Amino acid sequence: MHKNSALQRVARFAQGLAAAGALAGAIAPLPARADTAAAVPPLVRIVVPFSAGASNDVIARALAPGLARRLGANVIVENKPGAAGAMGADFVARAPRDGSVLLLTSSTFLTAAATQPRSPYDAIAAFAPVAMVGNGPLLLAVSAAKPFHTPAELLAAAKARPGAITYGSAGIGSLGQMATELLSDAAKVRMMHVPYKGASNALLDLSAGQIDVMIGNYSSMAPQIRSGKVRALAVTSQRPSAAFPDLPALGATVPGYEMDIWVGVLAPAGTPAALVQRLNREINDTAASSEMRAVLDPDGALPQALSPADFAARMKQELAQWKRLAVEHKIVVE
Repeated sequence: MHKNSALQRVARFAQGLAAAGALAGAIAPLPARADTAAAVPPLVRIVVPFSAGASNDVIARALAPGLARRLGANVIVENKPGAAGAMGADFVARAPRDGSVLLLTSSTFLTAAATQPRSPYDAIAAFAPVAMVGNGPLLLAVSAAKPFHTPAELLAAAKARPGAITYGSAGIGSLGQMATELLSDAAKVRMMHVPYKGASNALLDLSAGQIDVMIGNYSSMAPQIRSGKVRALAVTSQRPSAAFPDLPALGATVPGYEMDIWVGVLAPAGTPAALVQRLNREINDTAASSEMRAVLDPDGALPQALSPADFAARMKQELAQWKRLAVEHKIVVE
């Protein structure tokens, strides 16, 4: 899938991200723009609701230096993990509405909101969508020990033997579970969910042939795919991905199915519209840089320059989809 060199590039690049993130605050600020309504505080904190080294953290630390230059401000990254991302998100929801605190999150923000009824915030009402940093597909993959070589073969087996095909995920309410249940609904099949404590454990059993199928991102599956123990069948998008030219789009086999994941930036609700628009412009420009593309590339993601309004509309549509799925399949995370 022509991804080895990309992974090596991003590994080398990631080694400098911690230092780059620290230096972002020391970069000499550019002259501030005259538009006071869009003025940015001298210090901007990007909160990542997961531990250092996680994919969102790597992206945030790649984003910070370029964003600092464009804003003429110091930009630092802070990790606030806990409660599957809810702790960091709640911190940002309660932060000042002046652009000083932003949340860098991803599609799991909405799947968590749909499956965790005790969330301390409203995922839509408590935040102002600012900018989407990147967008890309997941992979549908099977154990190489299984006889499936196309999505059609897998789904035909699932239809012929309801519940006999097993799929793994990182746990109840995980993105992998939601993506696979969405596929099952669209294809009118039923597969048996086997939840694990983390995607790495699921991948071990997928490699060993203990489960049949899994949906996940390329970077986590890459070692098993390269070893030949796991076989990628398709990307989870409606159209083929340039990053994976030898894989078909799952939407070609299952009309209407689409599962692209995103990484984006949110601000607290009530942040002035002019400031949101400026942040949107500067983040979009930063995300389009070669440095950011190197970080997004290994998972087949690309910069996605959406307006705040379009990003908000997508979030609302996705949350409604995940809430419906959670209710229909009784997916609840306590």
